[in-house]
This record gives sequence, C-alpha cells and structure tokens, in this order.
Amino acid sequence: MTTATQKQPPASDRHRNSTIRAVLSPWREVPFLGWLLGALAAVMLEHSVGSSLALTLGLRRIPVLFGFELMLKAPQHIPGMLVYLVLVYMLPAALVAVATRGLTNALAARLLQSPALSLAVHLVLLYGCMHFWCALSDYRYLVAQLALIAVMLTLSLNVINGYMGEFSCSHPGFMALGAYAASVLTVLLFVEDDVFGPPLLPPTLGPFLFPLALVAGGLVASLGALAVAIPSFRARGDYLGVITLAFTFVVKSLFENLEIVGGPRGFMNQPNWAGLPTVFVWAVVCVAVINNFVRSTFGKALNAVRDGETAAEAMTINTRRTKTVAFLSAAFWAGVAGGLFAHVVGYINPATFGAQKLAEVLAMVYFGGLNSVIGSIAGGLGLTLFSEMLRPLEVWKWVIIPMLLVLVMTRRPTGLIAFREFDALKLLGPRGRWEGGVQDGTAGG
Repeated sequence: MTTATQKQPPASDRHRNSTIRAVLSPWREVPFLGWLLGALAAVMLEHSVGSSLALTLGLRRIPVLFGFELMLKAPQHIPGMLVYLVLVYMLPAALVAVATRGLTNALAARLLQSPALSLAVHLVLLYGCMHFWCALSDYRYLVAQLALIAVMLTLSLNVINGYMGEFSCSHPGFMALGAYAASVLTVLLFVEDDVFGPPLLPPTLGPFLFPLALVAGGLVASLGALAVAIPSFRARGDYLGVITLAFTFVVKSLFENLEIVGGPRGFMNQPNWAGLPTVFVWAVVCVAVINNFVRSTFGKALNAVRDGETAAEAMTINTRRTKTVAFLSAAFWAGVAGGLFAHVVGYINPATFGAQKLAEVLAMVYFGGLNSVIGSIAGGLGLTLFSEMLRPLEVWKWVIIPMLLVLVMTRRPTGLIAFREFDALKLLGPRGRWEGGVQDGTAGG
C-alpha cells in the first residue's frame, strides 16, 4: 500500500515565495543595533537638512510628530509630508541599517560577550536618537517625557492587573500621592514659596537630592497601597475594583480639601529638574526592576495567584504576602512616575488624577498587552504618541481612540503583545546568519 504523495505548490508560487524571501532576507538580518544606527542617522539628517527640505516641499516648518498634526490640519500638505517622511526618516534609516548589517551584527555578537556593556551601548544609542529628535522642538521634548512616564505607569499597573490577575483602579491615587509628596519636599526644601516660605536647604543641592524626593514619593504611595492591599485578601474581581476605585476618589478628595497644597486650585512652583535624561534613566530602571521582578520566583507566585488563589495556597505560596508586595511595588513606581510628572509639568491639581487618568492608564495596559513587559512599553508609548498625533481633531480624538480600543479588544482581548517575556539579550544579539556571531566560520564576516 503506497503513501499518497504530498501535493506540491505550483512552480510559479514557489518562485514567488523564494523571491519574497530573497527581498526580505536583508531586512531580517538587521540587528537592533543596526536599526538604532539607522534611526540616529535619520535624526541627524533632519538636523542638517530638515528645515530647508520642509520649505522646499511647501511645509511651513519641520513636522513635529511625524507630520500627523500637519496633515490633519491642512490635508493639502499630505503629499509633501509623505515625501518628507520618506526622504528624512524611512529611506536613510533603512539604507544605513541594511548597508551596515554585517558590521552591526559582528559588533552585536562581540558586545554580547559582556551583556552589561551591550545594554549600555544600546541605551546610549537609544537616548541619542531621542535627544537629537527632541532637540528640534520643545513639544517633542515634552511628549517624549510624558511617553516615558506613561511607560512606567503602564508597567506598574500591569504587575497587578496582568501578572497578578486582579482589577485595580487605584493607580491615579498612587500617582497623586507620589506627585504631591515629591512636590512638597522639593518646594519646601529648595524653593522660595508663598506658602512654605524660604527654602530650608541651599537650592544648589536640589538637583542632587531630587532622586531622594522621588523615592520618598514612591514610599508614600506604597504606604497608601496598604489601604488597598489589605482588603485584597478577602475581595477579588469586581469587588476589589470598587474598593480601589473608591481609594482613588478618596485620595483625590483629600487633596481637594488640603489648602496647604492648594486644594482644588492645585500646587505649583516645582523646580524643573525632571529633564529628558532624568526621566529616561528612571524609565530604564523601572523597566529593568519590574522585568526582573516578574521573571523571578516571586513573579511566578503572582502568576499562580492569578491562575487560582486556592491552588496557590495549596502549593504553600503565601498569597497575602504575594499580594502585599505586588501592590507595594506597583504603587512605588506609580508614585515615582507621579513625582516625575509633577516636575515635568510644573503644576498639579487633584483633577489631574481623576477618572480620565484612570481611563488612560487602563487603556494603555489592555491595549499593549497583559502579562507582558514589552506589551506595556508598546501600550504606553503607542497610545501617548497616537493621542498627541490626533490632538488637532479635538473632540473627535475621543471618538477615534475608543473605537480603536474596541476593535483591539474584540480581536485580541488580552492586548496586542500579551503573555510574552522580554528577553533583552535576545533583542540585543545578532540576526539571521550572524546569530551566534558566526558567518561562514568567521566571527561576524
């Protein structure tokens, strides 16, 4: 009895598939290091010829957020804007990345022998891209800061809502506690203020002690998290969601009635010490700490609680301790993010930390993906940038974004990048035939 032969695809299909693979092969061989070099080349090109090219194409100025705001305000500029994007961003970045893939793969393989050095080089290049891109516009600078803060908030909330499987609405409250605590400390100690009077310490010490004020804000938020963590021992699901939502409104009402911090008018005079380098460093530390936390034994305990609290207790997991540590750690980073936010904007009021902030952070978590560090990064960056790009549409922006979220939730209920580990070493390594650092028997080729 003979086995039926498998039907082969037509020769034309095989030829088309091989052609597609040949075209895509150079792009698949570009490591992350190569794309960073390509992006750096693109932003440096924009620095040198961006203004003149924009005027040549009939644009009034260099596009701020990749031209979306300009195309929405003046659709007649769409052709010129597309040409600008291709000539300044896409073409230079792609050419540099593909042309240098042999060198960057060899360098990535060599750097990977020292993971700390490899990570440092990639972070320096990433910050270089952000720095030169933001240097052309104060608005870019502000959006980049807010996007990094959004990543911190999204990551910290994902620890509770994603990895532990609870539904928490308390993050705006944690953020408010950190923002007000850090603001009061910096203004009281280093700024002459109408309420607090002359500074208690020399203002020159402020930038050096500012990290301690952020840590203090995070610790205050962690203390507030105890009011949520303890009820979580007996409440789950919707019931815990109601408790955490009540916590957010209690904190908001507290600051509305505290005249010493401005009450409903808000609190100002925060010194401008949260520049892009500071926010970038804190965001990197937050990503590293939370990534190691969720991949540790304690992170696996969080997953066990999510999958079944009774079963987790039967496996000798201390569920109360697990929940408490999760809430405290998530609240700490939310508090640090709140402190950074207060010093980036230079003004806060209780309304900043209300229902709209809660909706934004929840949308970022569920849009990016549950139980995923890389998903939280994508959600925080993506929704912040997308929201700013749609700003010219005004009220219609709040129609388009919810529709997008509904579409994502119906297609991928757990988010775009859910339940995926963030392996930094794999991301930083070589690609394609250079993987392992060997090409035709030589290192990198």
